[in-house]
Amino acid sequence: MKSLVFDSGPLISLTMNNLLWIFEPLKSFFRGDFYLPASVKSELIDDPRQTKKFRFESLQVQELVNKGILSIYDDRKTKADTLVLLQAANSAFSIKGKNLKILHYAEVSSLVAASQLESAALVIDERITRELVEHPMHLAKLMGRKLNSHVDVDRQLISRFREKTADISIIRSSELAAVAYEKKLFDRFACPGTTRKQVLESILWGLKLDGCAINERGIKAILNATS
Repeated sequence: MKSLVFDSGPLISLTMNNLLWIFEPLKSFFRGDFYLPASVKSELIDDPRQTKKFRFESLQVQELVNKGILSIYDDRKTKADTLVLLQAANSAFSIKGKNLKILHYAEVSSLVAASQLESAALVIDERITRELVEHPMHLAKLMGRKLNSHVDVDRQLISRFREKTADISIIRSSELAAVAYEKKLFDRFACPGTTRKQVLESILWGLKLDGCAINERGIKAILNATS
């Protein structure tokens, strides 16, 4: 059975833009399973539910779980590999001998779940995770510029990390929005003076401003690629 695995970022971005409703029709079109690793569920549902500020957002995600649209993937299946990859990721880059901790447990558990399930993709908005999987040396340069210091790279650890994640495709909430657009899920928002493309553009900018790692060039590329 094909599947998608979700990290917390895309669900947060989509919740903030009132877009969680697209999950049910998208899953129907996809004809597969949507998974949340249990550690991601804790970040999205269990912990926020204890706060006043984020309780309603957590309840909206919980509704998707209650309806069977999102399934929980047991962390016991991923824990061993997650700890190994987390150690590699957080020891691979250093400045003056001090390791840079760049990933959290839930992000890595999402990667491991996607690999174990042989998922069609991992949906994650965090740029660092995507760069580490796809372009680790470019990530070192980005961090060096941001921290204004040379970043040392342990290439052996990078190779170990990439061996475990090489089969994982990564997409963002922006790509999900583009698919929803192509399936005409946003057509009802078009109105006189506002085209379908303008609706999509507004959604993409909303996602960007709420955490999706996409720049203006990436937004333009999606708009140019859609019909």
